[in-house]
Amino acid sequence: MVDVLITFNIRILCYWIKMKSLLISLPFILAATFAGAAEYELKLHHFYVKEDVPQKQMLEPWAREVEKLTNNRVKITIIPRMKLGGRPKDLVKQASEGRITDLIWTVNTYTGKTFIRSEVFELPFIHTNDPVATNLAMREMFESDLKEDYEKQNLEVMFLHVHQGHAFLSKKDEIRKPEDLKGKRMRVPGRIHAWIAEELDSITINTTVRQIPQVLQRNVANTILITSSIVGPLRLEQHINSMTEGHESTRFANAVFSVSMNKDRWNSLPPDIQSAFRKASDKSFLRRIGNVWYDYEKPGIERLIQYKKKHFVLTEAETKAFEEKLKPVTERWIKEVEKEGIDGRKLVNKARKLIKKHEE
Repeated sequence: MVDVLITFNIRILCYWIKMKSLLISLPFILAATFAGAAEYELKLHHFYVKEDVPQKQMLEPWAREVEKLTNNRVKITIIPRMKLGGRPKDLVKQASEGRITDLIWTVNTYTGKTFIRSEVFELPFIHTNDPVATNLAMREMFESDLKEDYEKQNLEVMFLHVHQGHAFLSKKDEIRKPEDLKGKRMRVPGRIHAWIAEELDSITINTTVRQIPQVLQRNVANTILITSSIVGPLRLEQHINSMTEGHESTRFANAVFSVSMNKDRWNSLPPDIQSAFRKASDKSFLRRIGNVWYDYEKPGIERLIQYKKKHFVLTEAETKAFEEKLKPVTERWIKEVEKEGIDGRKLVNKARKLIKKHEE
């Protein structure tokens, strides 16, 4: 009987010691657990590959800066290549609804004229050769002139940006004047760019970026309006003979990109978290990514030269000939947006003025 009592007491003592140790360590365990879990976990869905410059040098640094500024209360998981489902044109809808993703990075042209006011920066020769200046001009115009279209889609814009702009990549013929594009089958990225092709008497070809090598190989298209940054990823040196850009690297058009959040998700965030997103997307960030996209062009041009392809930089007079030829595109856009109650000429003049201001 004594042995039984001793054994029982020893077990109680051991149990009490274990419980005391657990109670002492519990606050530290809980603290460690909650320290490792973010209060706000967000998904950023996009269409491009994860290994290339857009994610590595723009999206990832931006997301990490937001996390840093919030002391890791926010965690942003970047999901590339439409891995949450859908096609690139579905990204805006996904963010608007907020069920699949919280944030998106997309190209506005994927959704037609949904962001019609922002199209002013895609028109020929509005942007010329400086992504930094265009980024800052869009930022300055956003609240007063561009915001409404995004609000209609239930989106809160983090930032807008452009790339270096579109050049002509040709399969066979040299392109030095507008007449050289007559009758060419031109792959274009969006509706404004289709107007450019029409004005140059080219035949418009609409395909995804991934299909470009295929349409060139099959002679569906023999000219591409696109940036040289895509040369390496698509190995376009295998399909094209030359690239043409304007005087001092002037490009013939551009595309507007946006990083946006579901508006309801945004409204659910406290003011200090919202402030962190704003700070991470400030002017200094837009300057930096403008330079990133400017530099992103160089490897493509170098690759073309390496493979003995021709790189034409037009003279000032040759560039002016394209500018004159494409003026009707801008006038067409102004007339179209006027039907929507938008003063297109005012937007064009303001965009040009602000880009010039930020170039200086």
